[in-house]
Amino acid sequence: MTILDTMLRAARAGGVSLLRDFARLNELEVTEKGVSDFVSSADCDAQALIASELASAVPDAALVMEEDRASHALQSKQVFFVDPLDGTTNFLHGIPHFAVSIGYQCDGVLCAGVVFDPAKDEMFCAERGRGAFLGERRLHVSREVRLERALVGTGVPHRGRGDHERYLSTLPRVMSDVAGIRRMGSAALDLAYVAAGRFEAFFETGLSSWDIAAGVVLVEEAAGRVTRPDGEPFVLAEGDVLATNDALISALSERLSALSRG
Repeated sequence: MTILDTMLRAARAGGVSLLRDFARLNELEVTEKGVSDFVSSADCDAQALIASELASAVPDAALVMEEDRASHALQSKQVFFVDPLDGTTNFLHGIPHFAVSIGYQCDGVLCAGVVFDPAKDEMFCAERGRGAFLGERRLHVSREVRLERALVGTGVPHRGRGDHERYLSTLPRVMSDVAGIRRMGSAALDLAYVAAGRFEAFFETGLSSWDIAAGVVLVEEAAGRVTRPDGEPFVLAEGDVLATNDALISALSERLSALSRG
């Protein structure tokens, strides 16, 4: 069994667990681990299943997981970045837009990614050098060249998160020139949608490695570009990202340059 096969199986197991809990939301135990940062028993149960699958197949790999910060071991040759429930707020409000996200890094390079949307039964996956897929269909980012026809995903900072003033001063520079802005609530799915050509672009700041590791591989393997919002090289640990195609990268990074950290 390949690494990707293991990731697919783990994501499927986590997704099945999430759907089971999604059907009984009023029974879940929910706590606030930080300001507007919620965790439920659904997150923890799904993560346990995913971690078991990955650890059994690749015991030497480190697991960097949202609900187990103590597991960080980025010096390891092999690292899995796991978000068992990306889109927790959607999930807890009964909105069926959330995902399992698993990224795989080997020797410092992101090599594979899986994003599974269990509510829609959509499995996005990619391997470095082998392309990105939704099920059996090969993915390619949008070929749109006109910014005025672009649909752009983003994440809006909320209570306790991000620099609200900087974001709100920058957003008009994009929204005035594009066909639409969408705030869907799952960065992993936003990146998968860029890879699938559903969005022309996605940008956000202050994300965690487990939010975006898988999606970065998806976009790049779908012939897309991933940079910082100002167009400088993307750094996973920084969590500031712009994903789009070659045609729109310059115009968008110019408009978003103020969002990148100094």
